[in-house]
Amino acid sequence: METKIENLKKYCNSLTKYSRYKTREVYIGDIPLGGNNPIRIQSMTTTDTMNTEATVAQTIRMVEAGCEYVRITAPSINEARNLENIKNELRKRGYKVPLIADIHFTPNAAELAARIVEKVRINPGNYVDKKKFELIEYTDAEYEAELERIREKFVPLVRICKEYGTAMRIGTNHGSLSDRIMSRYGDTPLGMVESALEFLRICEDEGYHNIVLSMKASNPQVMVQAYRLLVNKMEAEGMNYPLHLGVTEAGGGEDGRIKSALGIGTLLEDGLGDTIRVSLTEDPEFEAPVAISLANRYEGRENHEPIKPIDESPIDPFNYNRRKTFEVLGIGGTNVPRVFADYSNRKIISQKDLEDIGYTYDEPSDKWYLSDTAADLIYLGKNILPFDCPNGLKAIYDFEIWQKLENKYNSYPVFDFGNYTRTVNKSDELNFVKIKSDLIDDEKLKSIKNDNTAVLILETHNLHGMADQRRVFFELIKQDIHNPVIIKRDYNKTSFENLQLYSSTDLGALLIDGFGDGVWLNVNELTSIEAESGLYVKSFIRKSESKEKVINRLLFNILQAARQRISKTEYIACPSCGRTLFDLQETTEMIRKRTEHLKGVKIAIMGCIVNGPGEMADADYGYVGSGVDKITLYREKNIVRRNIPTKNAVDELINLIKEDGKWVEP
Repeated sequence: METKIENLKKYCNSLTKYSRYKTREVYIGDIPLGGNNPIRIQSMTTTDTMNTEATVAQTIRMVEAGCEYVRITAPSINEARNLENIKNELRKRGYKVPLIADIHFTPNAAELAARIVEKVRINPGNYVDKKKFELIEYTDAEYEAELERIREKFVPLVRICKEYGTAMRIGTNHGSLSDRIMSRYGDTPLGMVESALEFLRICEDEGYHNIVLSMKASNPQVMVQAYRLLVNKMEAEGMNYPLHLGVTEAGGGEDGRIKSALGIGTLLEDGLGDTIRVSLTEDPEFEAPVAISLANRYEGRENHEPIKPIDESPIDPFNYNRRKTFEVLGIGGTNVPRVFADYSNRKIISQKDLEDIGYTYDEPSDKWYLSDTAADLIYLGKNILPFDCPNGLKAIYDFEIWQKLENKYNSYPVFDFGNYTRTVNKSDELNFVKIKSDLIDDEKLKSIKNDNTAVLILETHNLHGMADQRRVFFELIKQDIHNPVIIKRDYNKTSFENLQLYSSTDLGALLIDGFGDGVWLNVNELTSIEAESGLYVKSFIRKSESKEKVINRLLFNILQAARQRISKTEYIACPSCGRTLFDLQETTEMIRKRTEHLKGVKIAIMGCIVNGPGEMADADYGYVGSGVDKITLYREKNIVRRNIPTKNAVDELINLIKEDGKWVEP
């Protein structure tokens, strides 16, 4: 029988047995979510809301791609009024998809839209409050007075929604927390949760419950912690509203998919989430297939092999703390997680092959050159490297092969647990030991804690693999075992597009909770999605790329998305909408081409000011649309240059980076 998680830490049904967290059912038009309904898929248009034809055409493409709800921005009363024309035209063409009005600064637009569409989304940080990054000291009485001011502004919308049967999403964004919330709770997941609960309590006072909640952030770690804390707080107050999941400003391409999967997938693993929106800096019809792939993975998940229950989580699920480990030859301790490359299935390995994992050999000088994404360890299995292993790269062999090597320099063995316990001839420096969850009750596992050369390789073949591996980490903490751990996942024949999403979830969900000192993917056969598999599915494998190259890039991208190891420039780019004041995809790509060599620099590219200044508090530089053909540049959350003509803006951004001494020539 599953033991209950301690209430102070509870945020899901179980940490070891998969089941959907049961929320109340909310109707959005004729398509309900929450309750026993499947995970719903949605996205948001990027067209000008006043352009009825363009918005209708894009909405139809989104529905054909798999969207069950479509969100449309209504920044003013005019756009809110035009939602009726859009809705009528869709109905005339036979499309009954529920529409959602996206509202930020304009209560009057929300009140009009609530009479027209099936759902309105409001952002608590923008709906009543203004954000000026001011720190305000409130007494309790002053804070209560502020809440009364919010009530007066918000109650009219609540009553209209109740009268018209309109649903509402109270959608908190990490980047747009009000000065009032920031002053009391800080820039924290708790601040995000309280921002939503203040509005939710007003709804409950009015007897209105047709509500969905979201806690979005561009940092997946913050996003995950906020959703967990939201569920915990709702449980304490007897609430169970459905959850809309999303990582905001995730960007595009591989990075956007990885970051989205890491945040959304982590929550889906624990049964949280009733509807998904994947936010990509791409046309919105490309978002739904990604969300569908994430959701479909959990069909039948409850049939997994049993995992030993745990009565109390040994970690705080609402705050990040890295598991304490000792260091073994650069692995563990305070080192960033290490990356494995698997060459065990390559019969012939040349120096040229190592270019795929970041090592380039220069024959005239007999030197190796390393890239920023050079793997740290190469698993060769029963193969033998026919040349000296480059400095910086450790060669790992099955122990039977390692024992026979004449020259063991920079080479280390990997053992099955049974062989490890029986073998005397081990490395004096570094030994890898494979373990699975069936060993957590084995008394012999405790003996490994006294071996300061042992690094564990944690494997799983459980359908609920992330929870299975997490259970081992819990046990290691409980038993006070501090050996470093490499997280290893094995996948059979799979497309790279699914591998991206699955591995980002499986590895990322552990990394953002502070688990893992290294990552290793093994894929038997890697394929690419063919064009006919879906009109709106993108492939990211180039025919010239080897499996090893693709996986190495993926692992570094996962570590970057989890904020565990920075190897390149990071872009926080919004997905665009009808408020956007320039071509976001084109501009993002233009900025990327000129800045992608700036390792560790974070650049935010925002179409408007709705979330821009707040999300840029987590970025080094911000590039924000501030008017037609006008860009405002930020250094962190501070405006540096206003209203720059678009044609000059990228050059000015680069000049700003140069002024700060962060520029290097590509």
